[in-house]
Amino acid sequence: MGKRSPLMNVMVSSVMKVTRLLRRDFNEVEKLQVSRKGPADFVTTADRRVEKELVMELKQARPEFGFLLEEHGEYKGEGDSRFIIDPIDGTTNFLHSIPHFAVSVAVETRGELVAGLIYAPLTEELFWAEKGVGAYLNDARIRVAGRERLDDALLATGIPFKGKDGHERFLAEAKEVTENVAGLRRFGAASLDLAYVAAGRFDGFWESGLNPWDMAAGIVIVREAGGYVTDLNGGQDMLKRGDILVANDRLHAPIQRMLRRAHRTLDAG
Repeated sequence: MGKRSPLMNVMVSSVMKVTRLLRRDFNEVEKLQVSRKGPADFVTTADRRVEKELVMELKQARPEFGFLLEEHGEYKGEGDSRFIIDPIDGTTNFLHSIPHFAVSVAVETRGELVAGLIYAPLTEELFWAEKGVGAYLNDARIRVAGRERLDDALLATGIPFKGKDGHERFLAEAKEVTENVAGLRRFGAASLDLAYVAAGRFDGFWESGLNPWDMAAGIVIVREAGGYVTDLNGGQDMLKRGDILVANDRLHAPIQRMLRRAHRTLDAG
């Protein structure tokens, strides 16, 4: 078992405390599915409540930290560190009573991501990592998978939804990828996709149109699990660009080449 720092202990205890009600909320959403009003307003309220309570818990323990929040934007702190929080990643799944969502918290210090936590309340899976300490699922060390061939690889991605750009681009990518790999999955929570790569469940993941809170914690966890993390251009501007590609060091380049072929085909068409 990896030894958690005091900071990680604060993150874990805060997340565990505020997510107790999420299980109850999820059961309430299931009941609301049959109502005329529907569960959308309820889920929005739950999302904001989790964020508010999580900020209160973390601020009490680390008052000098700033925050970058999905629901309420950025708050400057007095120090060099900030928490990056997604209170419910996978809200569409939550809204439709699909039990695949997570709470994500990362720490960024002087522009560097140094700690990440992703917690799936319904499965009670806690993925966490700190720079130089390794990546863990609950108390067990995790590593990215060691597959070397694309035709053995299971990849994950995200699909642009209504109102977002990139539909044609995604279809071109999906066509290229599905012709060359063992399988492609879209589960609807980027943080858990990244955690699953770190745990060796997926062999790679890419997506565009993401926000920093969607991927910050996962970046730390994948890196500490031995994975290779870049933006789609091969650089390190994931949080600024909003796109990401992760895999082990043998599959990352072949996946990137596939995506580039897809983009060239789209541009030529």
